Amino acid sequence: MMVLWKMETNENKELREALTNTFAALSRTLESYQPQLKFEEIGTISYVGNGITRIKGLPHVKSEELIRFTGEKLGIAFNLDPEEVAVIMLDKSEKIKAGQEVRRTGRVMDVPVGEELLGRVVDATGRPLDEGKPIRSSERRPIEREAPAIMDRAPVNVPLQTGILVVDAMIPVGRGQRELILGDRQIGKTAVALDAIINQQEEGMICVYCAIGQQRSAVARVIADLHKYDVMKKCIAVVATGDDPPGLNFIAPYAATTMAEYFMEKGLDVLIVYDDLTHHARSYRELSLLLRRPPGREAFPGDIFYIHSRLLERSTHLKSGGSLTALPIIETEAQDISAYIPTNLISITDGQIYLSPDLYEEGVLPAIDVSKSVSRVGGKSQLPAYREVVGNLRLSYSQFEELEAFARFGTKLDEETRKTLERGRHIREVLKQPRYERMPAPEQIAILLAITAGVLDDIPLDEISFAKKMIRKAFSEEVPELYQRILSAGTLSSDDKEKILNISRIALKK
Repeated sequence: MMVLWKMETNENKELREALTNTFAALSRTLESYQPQLKFEEIGTISYVGNGITRIKGLPHVKSEELIRFTGEKLGIAFNLDPEEVAVIMLDKSEKIKAGQEVRRTGRVMDVPVGEELLGRVVDATGRPLDEGKPIRSSERRPIEREAPAIMDRAPVNVPLQTGILVVDAMIPVGRGQRELILGDRQIGKTAVALDAIINQQEEGMICVYCAIGQQRSAVARVIADLHKYDVMKKCIAVVATGDDPPGLNFIAPYAATTMAEYFMEKGLDVLIVYDDLTHHARSYRELSLLLRRPPGREAFPGDIFYIHSRLLERSTHLKSGGSLTALPIIETEAQDISAYIPTNLISITDGQIYLSPDLYEEGVLPAIDVSKSVSRVGGKSQLPAYREVVGNLRLSYSQFEELEAFARFGTKLDEETRKTLERGRHIREVLKQPRYERMPAPEQIAILLAITAGVLDDIPLDEISFAKKMIRKAFSEEVPELYQRILSAGTLSSDDKEKILNISRIALKK
């Protein structure tokens, strides 16, 4: 009996020890357990308008945070009022209704960046619009970023060759500059910007074309031209058409700039075209009026200047290498460059290229009005050879235009006036250039030297175009070493100038 009791006691002791160890292990597991609870704010749509919604129930939402709607549609928190949040839509809102639930994403509006975007057509959120594969970028960046500090910027002294004779000679653009292109509708503003993009094929620059509020057919033609001239592989097209919501048109230039900044910060030179900021301003006005922000001049909100200045201030030439050159386009009405939005942008940018409808109607293409165009960087961003050849060509041409206007009212002109007018007409004919016909800098130098030295004075106006081709061909074939020296920022001696003039005279005699 005693032996049996001892055996039971030992078994009970072992059982108690096993249970104690088990309970201790469970206690340690419970103590180390951290519950992965996910808190999610859910709001309710209280109002749906044309491109905007109002939401209640998101007390901790951030400014410009992405909001997710039913059907994976997106919006951006724009007005953070005490009672509700006003959201601008990035997708069409036909199926969005009051009473539906929305959710925060926890991140501000951002876009993919990187080499994967090169050669692609995307919308303002980074979603592909072409028939290519989905974009799988490893990095995303916010569309709103601070402009580089003043101490991080370098002077603009490296030329950006547009391939357009009148621009490179008289209105030079430098890498890191902001040069406005403005004029009335349908007179070639986009063509000037596209010429600049196409000319970068030889320069190795990354280009970003941002279409804002344009017709789909017009954007398709632009992209087809970029493919035709084989520049699309080094280009990104960010597209927001007139059919898209105003919110998408508003964020498009900021998204395009973020994509361009990625390459600038890698030490590369980038050219970005905003086509055009008139539609951008109108989209912002539409959104502001729908959101009941107080209207100001011409119903634009008071911060209309700020939305463009914070965009264009991001274009610069960095000390660490890399640059972002901006060519914003603006549309004028009836040649009124003193209107509200044009004057705002003229004061922000470093110069403007003005296209005149009068010149366009006369067949002067590109229809650039030299007297109203200016580059505030000036000759500092030109190749040295230009400064030695152009001289007072700009002043002489402007004087010719004024003299021509007065000469229309007179019948008798003295010999000197007739010579001045004839020389001016030859200069204007020389400055004509077909669309998408790029002209390298050395060939421009040869033609400018020929016109300033009077070599082309005896050529009939209708033969100037053929004479230009002969001079360009002869110069590139006869003196290739001088051709390359001009490209490498070399200067021209008096012997070099005489050699170019002799080649031009011989070419014209053939």
